[in-house]
Amino acid sequence: MRRYELKDADWARLAPLLPGKVGDAGRPAVDNRLFVNAVLWIARSGAPWRDL
Repeated sequence: MRRYELKDADWARLAPLLPGKVGDAGRPAVDNRLFVNAVLWIARSGAPWRDL
């Protein structure tokens, strides 16, 4: 597992809170976990947001 990725237990707690799930209005998200991991990478590495 990469350093910036969420653990499975953390993701299981977070996933139901995010929009874009099947059953939510609108188009379902392709990969919420990938997006959250990318945001965590930005926050921890100090990289500019344009690198996201």
